[in-house]
Amino acid sequence: MPYENIDDLPSSVPENLPEHAQEIFKEAFNNSWTEYEQPEQRRGNASRE
Repeated sequence: MPYENIDDLPSSVPENLPEHAQEIFKEAFNNSWTEYEQPEQRRGNASRE
């Protein structure tokens, strides 16, 4: 599931990353979520989770 804002990130992210890095993490995650939407785009048809 894509993240709307950094407040939605898993607790381990803000515990370990400064706010700017959290924004980068969120954008990278959301981009990957979209890029690998189709199962055949993923290694071994793995889940996106």
